[in-house]
Amino acid sequence: MPSIIPSYVYTLVASIVVGTLLIYAFDVSTVGTKGEAEKQQLRNLAEYVAIKSCELVSAATANNLSTSLRLDIPPLVGNQRYWIQLGNDSFVAWVGYGYGTTPSSTELQVTIPLEVSASGMYISESGSAILECSANSTGAYLQLLGGH
Repeated sequence: MPSIIPSYVYTLVASIVVGTLLIYAFDVSTVGTKGEAEKQQLRNLAEYVAIKSCELVSAATANNLSTSLRLDIPPLVGNQRYWIQLGNDSFVAWVGYGYGTTPSSTELQVTIPLEVSASGMYISESGSAILECSANSTGAYLQLLGGH
């Protein structure tokens, strides 16, 4: 009879170890999935800003006027602050985005498919984001304001 008890103990210890490993594996998987979902949500915000920029530029250039739009964006993505920045180089205008309160680089960006001069930055959880556009005979000018 004493030889039966150690086999139960070994089985119990092995079950606890396997259960702990499974719980850890599921936890790591959940954290990875949540991180990917937050990255996608931030990219969707940048695409939203690019789409609203196109709409605003189209409306302004059709009528040669200045107009502004308050953007409906959340204060946080997940539980993190983020930044969105408008810019352009000699070829294309873009919406850059990332986590934190200081833009680190513009590796993450969405293209604005219009000829426009773009500038400005929004830092989340610091007020409303406002997109302004003015158009005249020399071109269209887009600016992102707020959240500083």
